[in-house]
Amino acid sequence: MSDTGLFEPGRAGQIRRGVVSYTPQYPLWTDGATKRRWLWLPPGRSIDASRPDAWVFPVGTRLWKEFAFAGRPVETRFIERCADGQWRFATYLWDADGRDARLAPERGIGALPVAGAPGGRHAVPARGDCLACHGDAPVPVLGVTALQLSPDRDPLAAHAEPLRDGDVDLRGLAARGWLRGLPPGLLRQPPRIAADSPAERAAVGYLHGNCGHCHHRAGTQVPLPLTLAQSVVDPKGSAAAVRASTVDAPSRYALQGGAAGAPIVAPGQPVASVLSIRMQSRQPLVQMPPLGTLAPDPEGLALVHRWIVQLNEHHRKETSP
Repeated sequence: MSDTGLFEPGRAGQIRRGVVSYTPQYPLWTDGATKRRWLWLPPGRSIDASRPDAWVFPVGTRLWKEFAFAGRPVETRFIERCADGQWRFATYLWDADGRDARLAPERGIGALPVAGAPGGRHAVPARGDCLACHGDAPVPVLGVTALQLSPDRDPLAAHAEPLRDGDVDLRGLAARGWLRGLPPGLLRQPPRIAADSPAERAAVGYLHGNCGHCHHRAGTQVPLPLTLAQSVVDPKGSAAAVRASTVDAPSRYALQGGAAGAPIVAPGQPVASVLSIRMQSRQPLVQMPPLGTLAPDPEGLALVHRWIVQLNEHHRKETSP
């Protein structure tokens, strides 16, 4: 790990000068792991943000994400944009003494013994697992986006992490000269999710952060026409797309004892909503997200359930005389 440029030379643990930390407002659930994240750009280079929903990162960009349980770092994931424009992914496992981390097997580790993780196990991704999530997204970098780094942070976001000293947000990146082409309006009025209630904002934000990298409208999504990704260019259009593709929309999944076509979201009925059922399951062929977790997220589920119940209340108000 010390060879990737995260630390000062010869001083593992001391973050290198020029590397900045950041904290997305809608973090990915990973079995309750706490995380720290860092970004580095080559000197004199910047991110092309002229397409606000699909930033283009310069060659040489490096990002790190550390996963810890019970206060002990377990792994750090690393991605780098190479000279040919492709992205390289690697996972490093921390030594027991915490002095450095070593490259994990390319095939990953399905159940690494880790104190503090659910069931005492933690899933370390294989290289193919990294590509399955990052490779289907419009941009492989999932946490450094206009929405995730918006200063208008969602106070109800699940597992919201407080900003750490030195964290950069959207305005901080712009102030450093690390963004070019970003529409000025997104700095004057930072992006946020369009929603009818604070609970809906938090629920669809959670789905954006945990599911939107696969379920989106960028043309490379999974076969199911389900949209859970948000757009800072068209927030209201995003909200409409999420509702149109979820509320009373038929799925390919068959409820136990029934036929396929059960609704992805059945307003007012979390237990009859395929979205909720698959989020709660950890059966390999049923669970969603399909990778990266061994335990469902109770806080995320509670948010989504609240949103589904509110959808029914909203529908009654609209149709009442």
